[in-house]
Order: sequence, then C-alpha cells, then structure tokens
Amino acid sequence: MLGKVFGIMCLISILFASLSGNMAELGGAVFDGAETAVTLTISLCGIMSLWCGVMKVLQGAGAIGFFSRLISPVFRLFFPDAEKSGEGKEEICACIGANLLGIGNAATPLALSAIKKLHSDHVRKGGAADCASRDMITLAVLNTASANLLPTTILALRRSAGSSSPFSVVAPIWICSLSCAFLALILTRALGMKKGKKG
Repeated sequence: MLGKVFGIMCLISILFASLSGNMAELGGAVFDGAETAVTLTISLCGIMSLWCGVMKVLQGAGAIGFFSRLISPVFRLFFPDAEKSGEGKEEICACIGANLLGIGNAATPLALSAIKKLHSDHVRKGGAADCASRDMITLAVLNTASANLLPTTILALRRSAGSSSPFSVVAPIWICSLSCAFLALILTRALGMKKGKKG
C-alpha cells in the first residue's frame, strides 16, 4: 500500500515538474534527498546500535526481570493473561522498557516476539487462531501510543538536523506520551471488559 502511495506521489511530482518546466530542479532535489537520507541513516545508526546493545545487556543481566517484578501490580491489571501464564511477560516488559528509552526500532521485534507467545497461549487455551486476545490488543495499542521518558530517536533526529537545543522538546514529549499511553491503557481495558460482558 505504501509503495503505491509513494509511486503516485512520484508520478504527480514528475507530471507537475514537466508541466512547470522544473525538471532540472526536480532532478537536483532527488539527488539531494538521497544524499540527506544516507547521511541521516548513518547518524541514526550509531544511537540505535548503542541503545539496542544496552537493552541486550540489561536483558542478559536480569534487569528486565527486575523491571517485570517492579511493575507487576500494573502489569497484572492490563495484561492479566500474560501475568497468569508467564508467556510473553519478559518480552512485554522489555518492549515497554525500549519504548521508555525512545527506541521504537528495538521495541518492535520485542513486541512481535511477545505477540507470538501470547497468540500461542491464546490458541492453547481454546481461543480462535484468527482472533487477537485482549493482551495482544493492549500490547499493540501500547506499542503504538507508548510513553517516552528519553525520546532518543527524536533527539538524534533534531541533533542531526542542526537544532540549537535538541532537548527542548523533552518536557512536551513526556506530557503527550504519558497522557496517550495512560488513555490507551484505560480505553483498551474498558472496551475489553465491555466486550467480555457482552460475550
């Protein structure tokens, strides 16, 4: 789908550039954009590698398990099935930790791993294989509307773009991300309970 959208955008750009006589400017913009994309990717690669490595070290050192026990009361409320079975619990906690550090690229594979374990447990308990459990839905929503205490990726992007004060957005990000995460958890839990009563 995204490929089609970008393809249409490229065709429209070429059409308007040819009609307005700006094909040379379009060609220059393409080369400049490609160069900027490569430079940005390389600059982000370092910070992403650092934090992905930190997450692996924390996981190996047992810090994720400690974090899991620390948030157990909240975890029990929003992920009751995972708390009972233990399936996917460590991956969910690692995913939450990665999101708190603002490294969504590291959180995504952890979330996918957790979803696989939650799905296997859901099917094993007699749930439909083509339906998501409440825990799976909650994790998907929380991974999308995640809280960020240290927005690493955004800070790296602002720094690479030449911002004079890349950390000035931290406080607004805390307010927005924590509000979104809290509201997402409350809504998924409330709607899950409502569906459970109807079922």
